[in-house]
Amino acid sequence: MSDLHQALGDYLRLRRSLGHQMVEAAYLLPDFVSFMDNRGEQTVTVAAALDWVKAREPEVITTVSPRRITAVRGFARYLSGIDPATEVPPLGLVPYNQRRGQIFLYSDADIAAIMAAVKETIPQPLRAATYHTLIGLLAASGLRIGEAIKLDRDDIDWAEGVLHIRESKFGKSRLVPLKDSATGALREYDRLRERLRPRPKDPAFFISLTAKRLIYASVHPVFRTLVETAGVGLDAPHRPRLHELRHTFAVRTLLHWYRTEDNVQARIPSLSTYMGHREPACTYWYLSAAPELLALAAARRDGVRQAARA
Repeated sequence: MSDLHQALGDYLRLRRSLGHQMVEAAYLLPDFVSFMDNRGEQTVTVAAALDWVKAREPEVITTVSPRRITAVRGFARYLSGIDPATEVPPLGLVPYNQRRGQIFLYSDADIAAIMAAVKETIPQPLRAATYHTLIGLLAASGLRIGEAIKLDRDDIDWAEGVLHIRESKFGKSRLVPLKDSATGALREYDRLRERLRPRPKDPAFFISLTAKRLIYASVHPVFRTLVETAGVGLDAPHRPRLHELRHTFAVRTLLHWYRTEDNVQARIPSLSTYMGHREPACTYWYLSAAPELLALAAARRDGVRQAARA
């Protein structure tokens, strides 16, 4: 264990003893410390903090970016009493912007093209199966990429077709039921992986060619290559992102509920729980993410008002 890892454990214990929950810091900072270890650095600097944010969000600054810096800032203030060379990131280093940018919504054809591109660009059978199954799972379940690559084999209940997502964002754990087709795809991958890599080095479900757990830093560039090969989003205002598979899942679910005249307001809390959102308000944001969805929501609202006046 590195000195930074030890210091992080001490920092979190101290803050918790003072009554702070530290959920987000406990979720974000271990990745920052691992990033520093990989760089061979043990002194936190402003440049290192910014490099970490850019490495995790290379295409665009998101609403998570300032929270990453805030987490490092608190940790750095603690470290400055131990290592005088520590640099504390200043307030406002990464501005917080409540507005979300326009998101790219994948069509069925887009997802099929990206998955087909796997076979065109990845010659190794296991690696191709890994990315084909991973992308399919993200599209079918709305999981965060971090949750998917964190899955262990024991986290899958094959009999019930349920995933156990352990201590994900905000320290939450949850159960995610899958459709039979998604469970079948996972089982097919599991059998192939067992045949090609019977003795993996990690308990991870999705593994690399080295028989270890996938890491985001490797998954992201592969996905970008697949999108470019498939020619998806050529006219989009920004390059389609991996996380937008999750957005697409949420919007599709809401669209289905509106089109089938379901009680959307009553069901949004269940979608919020399924996706691991901090609160239902985070799920309501998707109502404005797609023009068709916004129109359906407005029409449903107007219909309710007219019925109340009748």
